[in-house]
Amino acid sequence: MPQLVTLILTLFVVGACAPRASLLDPVSDAPTSQLETVFVGTTRALSDTAEPLERKPELTLNRYLINVPSSREEGVIPYPGRGEDPDPEQHFLLADAQTGLSKGGFRSAVSSALRNTPNARDTLVVYVHGYNNTFADGLFRTAQMRRDLNIPGIPVHYAWPSAGHPLGYAYDRDSALFARDGLEQLLKTIAATHARDIIVVAHSMGSLVTMEALRQIHLTNDQRTISKISGVILLSPDLDLDVFRAQAARIDPLPNPFLIFTSQRDRALAVSARITGQTARLGNLTTVEDVADLDVTLIDLSNVEVGAGDAFNHFTAATSPAVIQILRQIGQVSSSFDADPNAGLGLLPGTVLSIRNATQVILTPGSP
Repeated sequence: MPQLVTLILTLFVVGACAPRASLLDPVSDAPTSQLETVFVGTTRALSDTAEPLERKPELTLNRYLINVPSSREEGVIPYPGRGEDPDPEQHFLLADAQTGLSKGGFRSAVSSALRNTPNARDTLVVYVHGYNNTFADGLFRTAQMRRDLNIPGIPVHYAWPSAGHPLGYAYDRDSALFARDGLEQLLKTIAATHARDIIVVAHSMGSLVTMEALRQIHLTNDQRTISKISGVILLSPDLDLDVFRAQAARIDPLPNPFLIFTSQRDRALAVSARITGQTARLGNLTTVEDVADLDVTLIDLSNVEVGAGDAFNHFTAATSPAVIQILRQIGQVSSSFDADPNAGLGLLPGTVLSIRNATQVILTPGSP
C-alpha cells in the first residue's frame, strides 16, 4: 500500500508541475505548410478556451486548424510556458476554429477535405484521447500523430470530458462511460460521408470509450457504420481484460486489423492495475495467451526507448522517435487500409509469435 500511495503522489506531482496545453487566441502568421486540419466531435461543455468539468450530453461538432512547428523533435508537443510568447516556429498553436457546426455542415466539410487531400485515400482516422487530458491535449496530439506518423486520411478527434487532472481518475472512469454515446454518434455521423474506411485509434482510458461505442453500434446492427470501421488501434489501453473480452464477444467479428500496443514498463497502467486491485491491464499484458482466442495483434513496446516527456512510459507509440520511424518506414499504420493488413508484420524489427488466432510482435530496441 505505501508503494501505491507513492506512485499516485508521483503522478500528481508530475502532472501538477508540468505546464498543460491550452488553446490561446488563434495565430494569424502560421505558415500554411505547418497547418493540420482536425475535425472534432466533443461532449465537453466548453466555453471559449476554458476547461470546465461539466459533461455535455449533446455532441458538438467543430473544425480546427492547428499549427505544427517544423523545428521540433518527433513525438514532442511544445507549447508556450508561463509568460512565454507563442511562436508558430516553436509551438503547437491554434490557427483557426469553426465551432458548433450542424451535422450536415460537418459532413460536408469532412467530405470536402477527403476530396481535396491527395493522400486521404477516402479514409478517416478517429483519435480518442485518454485519462487526464485537457481539450487542447487531445487536439494537439491528434495533429502531432497525423504529422509525425504521416498517417493517410483525414484526422477526426473525439474529445470526451476528462477532468484533465492526475487525481481525476475516478471522474474520468465515469466520464468514459458517459461519453460512449457521443462517440457512437460521431462515428455514425462520419459514416454518412463518402469515406470508404474509418480507422479508430484510442489511447489509455479512451480504449474503454471506444470499445463501449463499438459494442453499442453492433448491438443496434448499424451496418453502414460497421462496414466502414475497417481497423482499430488501441495504444496502452487502460482496460480490464475481462471487460475487453466481454466487449469483443459482442462486437464479433472484430475489425481487421485490430492492433493493441502494449508495454510491461508502462508505469501508469501499473498504478491503474493497483487501484483496481488487479495485476495487469490490457495494455501491459505479459503474454499473448490471454487473448489467443481473439483475432488481434499485440505490438509489445517493452524493449523500446520511450519518448521525451513520457515519464510513465504510457504513450511510447506516439512519442518514441524509434517507434515513429518504424511505423512510418514500413507503413504499418497505412497497411491498415490495405487488403492484407498484416502484410508488414514480418518487416517489424523483432520477434513475431502466433498463438491460435492472436499474433504478438515484440519490438527490439533502437531504430530500424
